Amino acid sequence: MTIIATHEQLSALIRHRRSIKPVDLDSSRGVERALLMTILEDATWAPTHGLTEPWKFIVHQGAARQRLAETMQRVYQATTPANEFREDKMKKMGENPVLAPVVIACVMERRGGAKIPEIEEIEAVACALQNLQLSATAAGLGCYWSSPPILGTHEFAEWLQIGAEDRCVGLIYLGWPKSGLNWPRSVRQPVESKTVWREA
Repeated sequence: MTIIATHEQLSALIRHRRSIKPVDLDSSRGVERALLMTILEDATWAPTHGLTEPWKFIVHQGAARQRLAETMQRVYQATTPANEFREDKMKKMGENPVLAPVVIACVMERRGGAKIPEIEEIEAVACALQNLQLSATAAGLGCYWSSPPILGTHEFAEWLQIGAEDRCVGLIYLGWPKSGLNWPRSVRQPVESKTVWREA
């Protein structure tokens, strides 16, 4: 077996990954198509029951980001009850897509039929998005996974032109971090507190 990265290197990459919000990305610096394709290809090497490969990536760049922003605001306004509506959320939906040079709508395409439960297809896409984020981090990119409730609306699904059984499970905002950005730090609870050993 050929070892491409040591266990220590992989562990360090996993622990280095952070959510880098769109406001901390350099909107003036694009991401090369070849690099994007490599990152998306890495995403597809996630586990998938029955090799259904239920992921679909709808990539927004250039002017398409503004159309995405306008659609998000329109759908939020149309589908949010008055008592839950927040101007600050509405404002962010209009700003975030144009702050990041790339926004990827990540879709679970239902391909497994009755044989494979929907939850397994969603889990496969979630694994693909972790691959995507780790690949982006290794390339020096920042990324942020956002999943506002509007992604689950009929109106947004119709705009994305996805099937009735498909689901948009998140938007990945992707780009080069702004110069001088202090990479965020984080902590996790000790794994011992989340582990149960059964040996007999």
